[in-house]
Amino acid sequence: MKKKHPLRRVVLAGAATVSGIVLLLSLKPATDPGSSPAAGAAAQQAAQGGTAAAASGAVTGDAAQTQYGAVQVRLTVDDGRITEAEAVQAPKGGQSDRITADAVPQLNRAAVTAQSADIDAVSGATFTSAGYKKSLQSAIDRMKAGAGASQGAGTAQVSGTFDGDAAQTQYGAVQVRITVSRNRITKAEAVRAPKGGRSDQITADAVPQLNQAVVARQSPGIDAVSGATYTSAGYKKSLQSAIDKANASAGAQGSGAQQGSEAPKAPEGSKAPEASGNAPAGGTFTGEAAQTQYGAVQVRITVSGGRITKAETVQAPKGGRSDQITADAVPQLNQAAVAAGSADIDAVSGATYTSDGYRESLQSALDRAGD
Repeated sequence: MKKKHPLRRVVLAGAATVSGIVLLLSLKPATDPGSSPAAGAAAQQAAQGGTAAAASGAVTGDAAQTQYGAVQVRLTVDDGRITEAEAVQAPKGGQSDRITADAVPQLNRAAVTAQSADIDAVSGATFTSAGYKKSLQSAIDRMKAGAGASQGAGTAQVSGTFDGDAAQTQYGAVQVRITVSRNRITKAEAVRAPKGGRSDQITADAVPQLNQAVVARQSPGIDAVSGATYTSAGYKKSLQSAIDKANASAGAQGSGAQQGSEAPKAPEGSKAPEASGNAPAGGTFTGEAAQTQYGAVQVRITVSGGRITKAETVQAPKGGRSDQITADAVPQLNQAAVAAGSADIDAVSGATYTSDGYRESLQSALDRAGD
């Protein structure tokens, strides 16, 4: 899975949750695989009643649909300033791969330089640029809202132990546990890491460095360990999940939960969308149709008691060879979505494009479940 944040974004969507998250600004959550910071806290410098609120963290904008696919931007903020911008979704497949590879880095740099969505379109990437700016503006709007909420927030203290979701890597799963005391990460550890053969040595060398870096940095915005790229990326992804859960705990406190108590966990292996206010989501949600090289893929999920109970495709590639691929791949993807409770599922062998489109539409459905 490439940069689809499962339900983290869903949990952070509601204003009540944002207010709770801002209470954990000291955790400065920020990053995802690929050593690019990402986090569950919405933050940016904003003014309310004449007082500026400088904060740190990261926020993800809405996915902006374009003629060639969705564009979604995530911003990282440090002390009220945008320090990094990244596209967690961008058009792909065919000519779009080259355009995205050329345009997105330029747009990322421009966003950091301008500190706003008022940036120039990249020549030859008009649609991607327009989608990027739209999602960027959405992220900035959320930052301002989060900063404003932080000024009126109390000072609830969050403490507890939070296990991140296991992140699959090419060499095995990585799962991180953090210990939080009064809004500070006091300990980080890997409860799962790649092992066997050369992985034993890499894990023994890299994990202690990553653990130390988290405590020192207080966020997932840490550097990858040289020679352990995959382990580092998985570590940071799981760490982000753990911080998201700590943030959710902060939100629960704002809703009347006992201070210092950890938010209730969903059943093992079932990350479920939540509605604003941490209420379990329920209903049927249809994702956006994701365009692929062989046709559109659109996913519908049924959610009950905060759990995905059913996934189905209402559109899938058809005609010729696609009929066989769809018949084989879609049932596997549907089952995987229910089992994972998220869009973080493996592609089906021989159905790469269909799998990518399925996951994109599934993520859209999950986002809607959290609205």
